[in-house]
Amino acid sequence: MREHLPIARRAGRPALMTLPALALLAGCQRAVLDPAGDVALQQRNLIYASTGLMLLIIVPVMVLIVVFAWRYRQGNKTATYDPNFDHSTSLELVIWSAPLLIIIALGALTWSSTHLLDPFRPLDRVAAGRPVAPGVKPLHVQVVALDWKWLFIYPEQGIATVNELALPVDRPVRFDITSTNMMNTFYAPTLAGMVYAMPGMQSTLHAVLNRPGEFEGFSANYSGAGFSDMRFKLRGLAPAEFDRWVGEAKASGRTLPTATYLQLEKPSEKVPAIRFAAVQPELFDRIVNRCVAPGTPCMSEVMARDQHAGGGNPHEMRAGAGMPQGRDAPPPRGSKPEGALFKDGNEIAPAPNITKPRQPQPPGVSQPASPSNRDMSSLLPPVSGTARAARG
Repeated sequence: MREHLPIARRAGRPALMTLPALALLAGCQRAVLDPAGDVALQQRNLIYASTGLMLLIIVPVMVLIVVFAWRYRQGNKTATYDPNFDHSTSLELVIWSAPLLIIIALGALTWSSTHLLDPFRPLDRVAAGRPVAPGVKPLHVQVVALDWKWLFIYPEQGIATVNELALPVDRPVRFDITSTNMMNTFYAPTLAGMVYAMPGMQSTLHAVLNRPGEFEGFSANYSGAGFSDMRFKLRGLAPAEFDRWVGEAKASGRTLPTATYLQLEKPSEKVPAIRFAAVQPELFDRIVNRCVAPGTPCMSEVMARDQHAGGGNPHEMRAGAGMPQGRDAPPPRGSKPEGALFKDGNEIAPAPNITKPRQPQPPGVSQPASPSNRDMSSLLPPVSGTARAARG
């Protein structure tokens, strides 16, 4: 007994060591499973449904492993022993039909939820059984991923914030999302799913918050040294509190002109929340078109010039139209490309043959006895006149 006691103590140590880890995990906030908005709630229910469908196969298989191991153990003399068993139609039907039905169910669930939870699709309800009231306009928020912070612009309220996003409860919100430099991901787990933010492009997300509180959002795509602290505070406020928050932002006295934005755009880490009482007009559009700095041409202007040079019809636009002529530039509109392959026979002017003339060939088969057939001088390397004379 004494010999086995130390072994039992050593066996119990791993279990005791896992207790602190389990205690820490118990204190973690599972934001994905604790949604505060209807879109996040539907996504959580989708996770539950998918997990339940998969457990319909996993759980029976795990149970049957134990049952088979116990029933057909070596000590069970009453178990059937059939070494010639090789096929069972009923067993094959069960083995293949059950996973097939689950895959079909998962496919149908994925297809329907992909369309229902499309981030570009405007919301038709704020919660289950509560459709969006007629005449309610979604709150418009423009999101810009900077290095390494978040800029939120409220164009209707004329304010902007850094690393602080306040939303009124039970009001649909439309997010327009872009980035200045690196590809990023806008993600607030309690609000909705993650959406990519890409330079020169604009993404859209429709969502809603259904209960007040303070939550957290962050970047879910690695983007450099300050990625770990690229987080923002998400605040759910009652309509009256949201109006009061907007008033506080307007009373801050800070403004966000072009010069201030260019300074804000520079990489910085652990930036505290900042509020701006006014924003440069059309700042978000200039960020998307990458022309915030004075004198920088906007991508929309370049594409408009390109379209105009292509004839004004988008269906007739050609690659490179409107761009400076270069080596591989297409020919002007209405003209043929250069080169003989693109010309008719009467358009090709005669020219002297500039190919290398053929070397005289030995008579070969026509004159087998000719001494030229044995002249191997053409295979020798070229030599100077002095060496040729000495060779002769």
